[in-house]
Amino acid sequence: MAEATVQTGAPQKRRSRGLSQKGLAFWMVSPSMALIALVAAYPIIYAIWLSLHEYSVRQAGLARWAGPFGLRNYSNALQNSEFWDAMVTTLIFTVSSVFLELLIGLAMALAMHAAFKGQGILRTVVLVPWAILTVVTATMWRTIFESPQGFVNQIIGGDTVWLGSEPQALIVIIIADVWKTAPFMALLILAGLQVIPSDIYEAAKVDGATAWQRFRKITLPLLTPAILVALIFRTLDALRIFDLPYVLTKGANGTTTLSLIAQETFATNRIYGLGAAYSILTFITVMIVSFTYIWTVGGNIRGLAEE
Repeated sequence: MAEATVQTGAPQKRRSRGLSQKGLAFWMVSPSMALIALVAAYPIIYAIWLSLHEYSVRQAGLARWAGPFGLRNYSNALQNSEFWDAMVTTLIFTVSSVFLELLIGLAMALAMHAAFKGQGILRTVVLVPWAILTVVTATMWRTIFESPQGFVNQIIGGDTVWLGSEPQALIVIIIADVWKTAPFMALLILAGLQVIPSDIYEAAKVDGATAWQRFRKITLPLLTPAILVALIFRTLDALRIFDLPYVLTKGANGTTTLSLIAQETFATNRIYGLGAAYSILTFITVMIVSFTYIWTVGGNIRGLAEE
């Protein structure tokens, strides 16, 4: 009987100890979670509240419910052709820039991962564009494509107004973004390359696998998690792009993005309810794309790697 008591008491003691540890962990994490909720959740909730009201610029603080259920601002936003033009521009920019950054970043990561003399210098030089402030980057590229005395026009011997016409203005913004953020993509992919054991490559060489076969059958499948993380980060950033088009074109000539139209409506025109509605629609777009990435892109990359 004594032995049975000891045997049944031990699991109960371990169970109570586990519960007490979980409770302690909960109370230790709670302050951080509350701070995150305050910093992240409150602005979103406040923006939603703003988007459901109409405000008077002349009488500060005067607000009224925006139509039935407060959805008039969203109705006006979705019926505005400028919003859909900004949506198309944002998607074109996102797809183009992220695709180019993935290709260039992968090439950079493979070059930085290779063992050769001067590897550290190459890594430092490659990461310099990413360390430069975005405003400085935009100013630099604006000078390069300035018409007619810009560097590009001097090289090609033309007088193209790059930032004053479509679609050249959007192309310049894509080039500037790729130049700045491809190193960030390379950094994330390089982190994935460095955790791949070198023994796998040695065994593949012994079996007679070519460099392309090693990349296709070893490198690409094992890089899938790093590539997926890099794609998600860059896509979310690209969908929220604001600073480059703001500095380069102020949204003119087909370069207005979702963030730009929200900022112009809210801060410049001071139409607070509609501007907040634009912001919430941008937030919803970003969330939809991020969830779509998680559900589909990871599987597509793995399927491509396994072919």
